[in-house]
Amino acid sequence: MFTHVMVGTNDPAKAKQFYDAALGALGIGEGMVFGDRVFYQSPTGAFGVGKPADGNAACHANGGTIGFAAATREAVDAFHAAGLANGGSDEGAPGKRAQAPGNAYGAYLRDPCGNKICAFTQLPEGE
Repeated sequence: MFTHVMVGTNDPAKAKQFYDAALGALGIGEGMVFGDRVFYQSPTGAFGVGKPADGNAACHANGGTIGFAAATREAVDAFHAAGLANGGSDEGAPGKRAQAPGNAYGAYLRDPCGNKICAFTQLPEGE
C-alpha cells in the first residue's frame, strides 16, 4: 500500500539513535543518513525521519500512530525496552490489546520528537 512513511524530527542524530535501537529490536537494519534525514529499508517499504523540508519545526500528529510488524512477543518487548532506553517515552506497555483484531500483542512508544509508534504481533490462539 505504501512506498514509505516519513515523520519529522528537530534532532536527526537523536532520532537515529532512538530508531536504530527500537527498529533494530525488530530486525530492521541501521538507518541510512541522507543529509538531515534517516531512512530504514525493508523488503516491503521504507520508514524515514528527518527535518521538515519547509524549514519549520517538526511536530507530531495528535491521533496518528505508525505501526511496525514484529515477528514475536519477545521482539515487541525488545522494541519497547530499546525505545525507552534511547530517549523514547512509554505510551502503552507491552501486552495483549483487546481493541485490536485477532490475538494482538503490542507496545506503544513516543520517539524523542513526540511521534507515536508501536510494534505488534499476532499470538497463537490460546496465549
